[in-house]
Amino acid sequence: MRIVPKHIVAVSGYIVNDHGEVLLVKTHYRSDTWELPGGQVEEGESLHHALVREVHEETGLKIVPLGVTGVYYNATDHILVVVFRGKYEEGDLNIQTQEIKEANFFLLTSKNISKYITRPHIASRVQDAMKCNCLVPYEAWEVSPCRTLGRVGV
Repeated sequence: MRIVPKHIVAVSGYIVNDHGEVLLVKTHYRSDTWELPGGQVEEGESLHHALVREVHEETGLKIVPLGVTGVYYNATDHILVVVFRGKYEEGDLNIQTQEIKEANFFLLTSKNISKYITRPHIASRVQDAMKCNCLVPYEAWEVSPCRTLGRVGV
């Protein structure tokens, strides 16, 4: 009998607008901190498409993923989180009120990050994305027939 691993894959986005501000959301279930928008990858969905979908669902904004800034694992809940850097493309903030309490763009610095992000595991992801000068390429493909579904970070 084959045992299938049970892991959740999620994505988050360090999304920057033309003013250098970063998109952050505050959820109802973690209302003590701001965090990067994102969520679970659906079955059959590529990571970059999941990020675009999640950011749009949560904030109403259209974004473009640029590349991966880090990969993180929550060993308690078995969640693998891939963080992308992205850029704001268009749209007005229009939050999904069932999950999201607030959303806004903030000018984040290493000196003021603790004012917004109060949980260490979220702060480390944001700090890594802030400092990341080299994006890790990400590519999604199908093998039968072989075709590239998308590539970012190059």
